[in-house]
Amino acid sequence: MGNRIVKWLVLLCTIILLSACGATSQEKVLKKVNGKWAETNGYELNATMEIKSGGEPRKYDVTVWHTKPDFYRVEVVESGKDVSQMIVRNADGVFVVTPTLNKMYKFQSDWPKKNSQAYLIGALAEDLAEDKNLVMKEEDKAYIFEAATRNSYKNSMPHQVITVDKKTMLPTSVVIMNDVKEEQIRITFKNIKLGVQHAAKEYAVEQFTETDETKGEQAAPPAKDSKDSKENKESTDNNEGKDEKEGKEAVGAEVEYKEFQTHYPVVNWAKMVDEQVIQDGGMERVILTFEGEKAFTVMQQPAMKGNAMLPVSTPGDPVDLGFTIGAITDTSISWENDGVAFFVASSKLTREEMVEVAASMTISSMK
Repeated sequence: MGNRIVKWLVLLCTIILLSACGATSQEKVLKKVNGKWAETNGYELNATMEIKSGGEPRKYDVTVWHTKPDFYRVEVVESGKDVSQMIVRNADGVFVVTPTLNKMYKFQSDWPKKNSQAYLIGALAEDLAEDKNLVMKEEDKAYIFEAATRNSYKNSMPHQVITVDKKTMLPTSVVIMNDVKEEQIRITFKNIKLGVQHAAKEYAVEQFTETDETKGEQAAPPAKDSKDSKENKESTDNNEGKDEKEGKEAVGAEVEYKEFQTHYPVVNWAKMVDEQVIQDGGMERVILTFEGEKAFTVMQQPAMKGNAMLPVSTPGDPVDLGFTIGAITDTSISWENDGVAFFVASSKLTREEMVEVAASMTISSMK
């Protein structure tokens, strides 16, 4: 009897010890992760991003520079296409640059604090640290974390799985899933270099706006129509939805893509009650009106190519939609994708819901 009691006590102690070790293990791993990912003075990384939500999967190549405290440069290039975007944060502000459209928007924003993305490893470390329900699984060569997302698509894609290499203690992949845990976005890290710092001048937007076609050339002169030019400037400073959007479509710009098809949002919490097609100067503009508790309006038209890469001040914050980088305020979101310029305005939707509308836009029929 005595021996049995001793054996049971030993077994109980072993179970308690193993449980304690498991809890400590997760805490230690998180401490190492935060120390490596968030506290580094700078880094460079290359990754691939595959987006599986909405139609055919799309792949992107992502390059990130970060130098503490607040300098960032992110370049996203769609695989197989000459389409790229950059988001740059330097001492002058936050800039979104689209070379193919010859456009650059400037934000006075605290990005990436509010609208981060999973390829920023410092943000991933914060996701792990902030999640009180974090789950860690240990495999032979990796730690697997199941965590909540905290960025702009946290409502439509609330789950993420982060895989960390045991040897390097660096992330190897992030899988972002919807509410039923279906994979929507996969980010695969190809190369991460910690401790790399770039001088402030290397984050100057001029470094990223000059192309082979524009090198040595002067910027195009302003539009001759002074009235239109004045209206464009006034629209830039106007926070009202439609005027703000039209102001960005600079006079003298040219349509980049000739083929235009109407896109519709796929959401089940609003009903479309009106569709208008307006012809303006030979260009088609479509306005969709949705009613309900979460009413909103969608405007879309062919994207315009600017004459000169000059920064246009834009209210709100940059928002990474995965397939493109847009601009978001408390009442609107705008973006350009596949030759179409989109603008959503609403006083009823949250920022997360506007992102959900943007991510759901597809070529389909609402009838």
